[in-house]
Amino acid sequence: MTDTKPTVGWIGAGRMGFQLAKRLLDAGYDVAVYNRTRAKAEPLTKFGATVVDTPVELAGRDVVFSMVSADKDLQHVMLGEGGLLTDAATAPRYVGDASTVSVEASEAVRAAAEERGIGFLATPVSGNPAVIAAGKLTVAASGPREAYDVVAPLLATWGRGVTYVGEGEVARIVKIAHNVFLGVVIQSMAEITVLAEKAGVRRADFLAFLNDSVMGSVFTGYKTPALVNLDFTPTFTPVLLQKDFDLGLGAAKDLGVVMPLASVTRNLVAQEVGNGNTEQDFASLILTIARGSGLDIQSEDADVTDGLEAV
Repeated sequence: MTDTKPTVGWIGAGRMGFQLAKRLLDAGYDVAVYNRTRAKAEPLTKFGATVVDTPVELAGRDVVFSMVSADKDLQHVMLGEGGLLTDAATAPRYVGDASTVSVEASEAVRAAAEERGIGFLATPVSGNPAVIAAGKLTVAASGPREAYDVVAPLLATWGRGVTYVGEGEVARIVKIAHNVFLGVVIQSMAEITVLAEKAGVRRADFLAFLNDSVMGSVFTGYKTPALVNLDFTPTFTPVLLQKDFDLGLGAAKDLGVVMPLASVTRNLVAQEVGNGNTEQDFASLILTIARGSGLDIQSEDADVTDGLEAV
């Protein structure tokens, strides 16, 4: 590390990873990117990135971030063949992982990093590409405080807030708890919106009232267009939501926390996945609620905002 900006490596150029890497590039950082499918990373070159063919080629970077889909993916890009931490001679000073993975998977990678003297941070995020574009993504970070103090300015480029929540893996629990809440809220939103519509209220009108009330939130506003106009372009699928429910309920079992509401909602989401709802946005849960209520809902084609004005 020097007094100038650190060099950055990035692993994972999916919908989220691509946008976060671009924000680092827009902030003037020198970023090199690896993605399993190289073609998905190539468009970042027009913003100044370089693209590499294996994660280990990023080992000479000062700070390396990863954002992958699941436990096995994180372990592979870090510890598998050609993984970031497999070069005996070269290693980054800091690694930050923004994936939503289990505590156990993160602990394994943390142990390997710390054995090499690398500061490892869990840096999961709350948001999606539209939230990133609006500058409203938030980050929870945990790990060595010294590592956080160095990496925090980079994390700050991703959105509007970064919260250091403690040592070790506690940021994983923060993100998993967040996503369990996300699932419970969308299920409840779907149920009450169908209730209002079956009583004769337009979805747009009901959700306008809800969003203006004390129960409204950034999230309820953001999902309003999907529920009103039945646009289920995926931001987060039922498959990913089920994974996060399972992570949350697994953590609850380990910690002795009872979560009856989360358990019921997890089973409803699992039914969606089992019935083939794997590619649509998770707001599509409203269709199942409507069918079960004897209601054939249609798009209202209403001019409603998602509330994500860019900052």
